[in-house]
Parts: sequence; C-alpha cells; structure tokens
Amino acid sequence: MARRIDVTGAGGVRLAAWEFGDPPKTDPAPGPAAPGVLLLHGLMGRASHWAATARWLSGRHRAVALDQRGHGRSEKPPQASFTREAYVEDVGAALDQLGLAPAVLIGHAMGALTAWQFAAKHPDLVRGLVICDMRASALGAASQQEWTQWFRSWPVPFATLADVRTWFGEDDPWTDRPNPARGAYYAEVMAESADGWRPVFDPEQMLSSRETWIHDAHWDELAQVGCPTLVVRGLDGELGRAEAQEMVRVLPRGRYAEVADAGHLVHYDQPEAWRAVVEPFLDSLQD
Repeated sequence: MARRIDVTGAGGVRLAAWEFGDPPKTDPAPGPAAPGVLLLHGLMGRASHWAATARWLSGRHRAVALDQRGHGRSEKPPQASFTREAYVEDVGAALDQLGLAPAVLIGHAMGALTAWQFAAKHPDLVRGLVICDMRASALGAASQQEWTQWFRSWPVPFATLADVRTWFGEDDPWTDRPNPARGAYYAEVMAESADGWRPVFDPEQMLSSRETWIHDAHWDELAQVGCPTLVVRGLDGELGRAEAQEMVRVLPRGRYAEVADAGHLVHYDQPEAWRAVVEPFLDSLQD
C-alpha cells in the first residue's frame, strides 16, 4: 500500500509525502512508543526509492517518505527556491503537518545533509538520525562542472525504460562494474513523454540544488547534532572510510556502519544488509 499525503512546504511549494505499508500495529507491551520516521532521498531521487525500507519500518513505526521540492511528484515551480534553507524548512513543515515529531530522520546523500542540518537547528524535533553516504567536506567547483557535463551526456529522450536501465546500469562510477540496481534506480525517475522517456526532474533545478552545498563544508553543523546518529557508508560509495569515521568522532553521539558490496546507493544496492545495520540502531532508540 502507498498513500499520498500532500504537504505545503516553504514558500507554499506543494510537496508529496508517501506512506508505504500498513500502519504499525498497536503494541500492547508497556514502554515508549516507536518514533515516527521521515525518509529523505538524495539528489534526483524520489520517495519510492525508500519503498522497501519504509515497508519493513512500518511494522513498528509510522514511516513516511518525502518527495523533496523539485523531485518526484512534488511541485517544480521555476521560481521556487532551491537553497539549503528551503529544503530544511520543508522538513519542519512535513514533520508538523504529518504529526511525526519528534521523529527519526533517515537521509541518503543530499537528504542526509538536509536531515543533519535540520537536527542541528531543531534538536527537540529529532530523536535519532541516520546519515547514508553523504560527505561533510566541500566538493568544490570542479564537481559542479563534472555534473553539468554528465547531465549533458544523457541520451535524452531514452527510447525505452530498458535503455535507461542499460545506460545507467552498465557502468557504476563508484564500483567500476555493471550495477543493475543503479539502472533500476534511475528508471524510477523517468516518465514517458511523446518522444520517449525523460527525467521527472529539471536538471537545471538539480544543479541549483547542488550549488548550494558543494562549496561549503558542513562539519560545524554536524557537531551540533545532539541526538544519536548512525553514519552508514557503502564500501565502494562516495563517502570514504576515513571521512566517515571522522564524522562519527565529530558527532556527540555518533556510531558507524558500513555495507559491503554497495556503492553510493547503499539502501538500494543492498537492502537486506542496509536493514541489518539500521534496524538495531532504531531499536536502541527505544531502550
């Protein structure tokens, strides 16, 4: 089951939130209730990328995945702001309108940065945090140029979804080997048009979103996150082991986990191994 819930974000931007799975069953045992969970995808992602995670979470938590502004089924107005502040304010609006707070935030890549920036600013609204494969260091201008060139290299429109899966899945830049899961990941962010398959997002809006974080480091904000935080990296992902361990050291209540045979899309590449490291952390929040 997937149920859409409309949320109004910063500046009036309409956001689509999705609740996957059945509502959690009432636990008759005494003790604190399991916290709600808000799932935040990465750049170019969408809420459906969290479907498998949200379904196992729904056994004990109310788990909601958010299509962030400019992504998925959420609004993509050309005049919208794609600043860090706007993304962070959208999280506050979603938690309030969905009645999830104080919640656990689980974020991948850009969504992880949004999650820890929100947790640093609103500690009373966050019970726990999971950071999936996102660096705290600055990426720099060269990275933005590489992404601009990469978007231009896409053979859009794709004739078929099979072409999408092949083009994105035949060479994973993180592992240097074919990755069918990566092809499936990108197939989920395509929509059919009159001349073929095109992304559901505007690449220029993605570059604008990215521009607001790649030139700055985010160590100071990370150090302000007071809740228990799990840093997860794919063994072959973007976040290196040394930086991930330094992030854990900087976090007041940080923990570390890594997933073997996974690239940047950890939760999508290895869903069972991802669950094996995240579920015990969530359980510990109720101890």
